[in-house]
Amino acid sequence: MPRGDGTGPAGKGPGTGRGRGGRGQGTGMGRMGGAQAGGALGVCICPNCGQRQPHERGIPCYQKQCPNCGTAMIRE
Repeated sequence: MPRGDGTGPAGKGPGTGRGRGGRGQGTGMGRMGGAQAGGALGVCICPNCGQRQPHERGIPCYQKQCPNCGTAMIRE
């Protein structure tokens, strides 16, 4: 923009809307970041009696029943 009136050539630098930008997986903002990210780690907990069991990969906590009271468990 030689005169500052927006009539200059289109640039290829930052701020021109051409970059790939965005945040990668390593920045904590992946597909399902935060508490919603399941993964293999975690604990299933009974909302009724508080019984805790380690989460098993591939089996959602809500499909497991509490061994103490039979209530469907939730992911902590």
